[in-house]
Amino acid sequence: MSFVLPSSSAAYARVGIETGVQAADAHRLILMLFDGALVAIGQSIAAMQAGNIRVKGESVSKAIQIVEEGLKASLDDRAGGKAGAELADKLRALYDYITQRMLFASMRNRPEGLEEATRLLRQLRDAWEQIR
Repeated sequence: MSFVLPSSSAAYARVGIETGVQAADAHRLILMLFDGALVAIGQSIAAMQAGNIRVKGESVSKAIQIVEEGLKASLDDRAGGKAGAELADKLRALYDYITQRMLFASMRNRPEGLEEATRLLRQLRDAWEQIR
């Protein structure tokens, strides 16, 4: 089972995403990162169940990249004073844990780790959405 879109559909989706990113504020961009990671994990679980190793690996890699280079990189130790720095440290550790769970789940073909990552990211996403 592959999740590759036909070229015209892929181009249309890419333009839609790019337009959404350009129009989004910082809060919305973080929500988009959460959503992207959750979609990639979902694709990885489906690919794992279908035995599609290539798509599983690509999807897990994408989810890890979003968490590491998007969510974790967006943490600001200077915002919110000491309490903000402590929160950023705790979130950084949680993102590290989520990344490790996804990596080990992929290496061992065990969807439980991906499902745990999904639950954790969904809770963080929902909390972030409520902040608005």
